Amino acid sequence: MGGKGAPKTREQSVAEDPKWELSILANVNGFYKKLLHDYLQGDLPIHPELDDDAIHQADVDLRETLDKMHRWLHLLDMAITPAMVRQSLTADTDPELAEALLRYYTRKLDYTETDRDKTDLVATFLYRHPRVPGQWERRGYGLDGSLPLSPFEIALIEILADADGPMLPEEHVQLLREFDPLREQIEGYGSFNSLIDSGVMPRVRELKQSFGRSFYHPGVLATIAAYNVAFGAKFDGLFHGAIKEIKDFAHAVDELGGSILSNIDGIDVTVEHVRAMQEAELMKIDYVEALDKFRRVSKLKKEIDKRPNIKRAAQAVPARSGGRAAAGAKMAPATPRAFVKPHVTPQQLSLEEAKLRRVEESIRIFVRVADPKFRGVVPMRFFNLTLTPSEVDAYIGDYLQESSPRAEVARILLRNVAVTARIHTELEEMRRCQPATSLWKLRADSLVVLLDVARAAYDNSKKLEHSADVQISMEKLRHLAEVVVKALAA
Repeated sequence: MGGKGAPKTREQSVAEDPKWELSILANVNGFYKKLLHDYLQGDLPIHPELDDDAIHQADVDLRETLDKMHRWLHLLDMAITPAMVRQSLTADTDPELAEALLRYYTRKLDYTETDRDKTDLVATFLYRHPRVPGQWERRGYGLDGSLPLSPFEIALIEILADADGPMLPEEHVQLLREFDPLREQIEGYGSFNSLIDSGVMPRVRELKQSFGRSFYHPGVLATIAAYNVAFGAKFDGLFHGAIKEIKDFAHAVDELGGSILSNIDGIDVTVEHVRAMQEAELMKIDYVEALDKFRRVSKLKKEIDKRPNIKRAAQAVPARSGGRAAAGAKMAPATPRAFVKPHVTPQQLSLEEAKLRRVEESIRIFVRVADPKFRGVVPMRFFNLTLTPSEVDAYIGDYLQESSPRAEVARILLRNVAVTARIHTELEEMRRCQPATSLWKLRADSLVVLLDVARAAYDNSKKLEHSADVQISMEKLRHLAEVVVKALAA
């Protein structure tokens, strides 16, 4: 599941598809510009060769522009803290933008601790805001009791499929196994004080740092994002409960004519201090500063818990007022000339073949370990991929390397399923882009390549079209090719 080969230089990593790389960086640049505009309450000066109009000119030198954009974003990265990213990712943020940020952070070769924190925040945002409510929770169980890849990890594999990911050594697999017990542990805490005193927060911080480059592996990101959401829900409930009790106590002291609640670290905490507490602001600040403030809240809560007499006395004082065709049919007509490139390059086919291999492998892993009742429906990022019983059998079969008719049928089915899944994904990605924009054109180019791949797969299937299973698979592929042509011509 890890990356392969020697590490790439930045130039090698962007040489494969510079247009796609530039579109990612342009999205990140737009996000950073808006973030800093809001923070500085004014526009940020930008290099004239890096504005949207300049980078989309036909005669632009992509490699030179990419190099400039990388340097520019590296500068902005030093100015933007994880807390600023957290505040800018709201429920209204477009998931496309969050996915671009995730691609950007995971592709960085000179990553920093703050880059890891920002990646952590973006992955958690994508987990917390699925496109389909509840889609990350749907998963079956393997016959041996093991869990298949989670739907969210499959989604991350798709999002990050354009670049080789890091390796995941065995010691880091062992580290991942610590998160489930930690989730169970935090569920057992009934108070904010017990959660803070447990040391779970610094322990998880230490675990995240221990992964190094492996932190950017889809499996690690998926595990950590799920943990973050579970921890966040527990923390928020206990934190707000503690703040409420502190404020209630301060109100009681005030009603009794007092002003000092307690002395913490040699400083008197007064009613006015508590009134000035802003829970929302505490949740926005950076980790180190936030943890220190949360500990102070915990200390204050402990001190208040020692004073039941004042709370009982306050209860006696009145409150102040106011307050989702036929088999063997021919392939779809050729794509209209206006939407077809003169030819599909070997480089484009090579890039697409890499994506198809990743998709086929992720589906294979899911089907082989999933409960038989669930393995026919594979959760993808935007949709559920439905497999026929014959396709399921092909994925779990151990005869694919044979020189036999059944093995040849199985290989054809696997290929057609992977092509179908990739087309569905690119179609949905294109539907989510504004027509005629650079992102829309990139998705359209990918679909043109996939049409070429689908035609080759269809022609390869013809030699076994006497098989009913292959006929059904060919029909699905033909129908989907028609959908692509109509979408491109729309």
